[in-house]
Amino acid sequence: MRRHGVLIPNYVPGDSIVHRTPLWLKFLLVAACGLASFLVVDWMVSAAVLAVMCGLFLLTGAGVERLARSVWLVTPILAAIGAVQWWQLGGPTAARIVLNVLVCVVAAAVLTVTTPVQALLDGVVALSRPFKRLGADPERFALTIAIMLRSLPFIAGAFSDVRDSARARGLERNPRALVLPVFITTVAYARQTGDALAARGLGEPAD
Repeated sequence: MRRHGVLIPNYVPGDSIVHRTPLWLKFLLVAACGLASFLVVDWMVSAAVLAVMCGLFLLTGAGVERLARSVWLVTPILAAIGAVQWWQLGGPTAARIVLNVLVCVVAAAVLTVTTPVQALLDGVVALSRPFKRLGADPERFALTIAIMLRSLPFIAGAFSDVRDSARARGLERNPRALVLPVFITTVAYARQTGDALAARGLGEPAD
């Protein structure tokens, strides 16, 4: 199966100032963008922040194509959200909501294209260590993130393959022809992942 159309772009080696930025600061940037999505109430401010984040992404050297691909994959969902919000709350509010989501998407992309996966997981472990006293397992949490990062491209690729197959049979407008095969493929993938983890003794917490 092809694996294209990945929502979260992979690491792109480079020596940009964004690559050299400490990981904690990049985590803080992503968190700040998420928080801003609740605080910003003017769509023009959201548009300005999005422009800054896009400029930051391009500064990494990852290229316009990767940026466009990340944004394009969420376009159908955002179009639906924007249409509903426009109908219920008006154009400015709809624009603000859509732009704020895009800010978060691009911020996450900036993090992943400038940080190797292992460094990202090590950072997650380090950030979650203070919660260990509450019973959290930093290593298990990092493993969960790793599985998520691996699963998203698989599911996106599965959906793309099923969509192409349905289009070839003239069934691209049939929800069952799209959803059911992806659901079956995803469940099978999840079971395989679970079996692999269990075989390594990672399926259950240690007694």
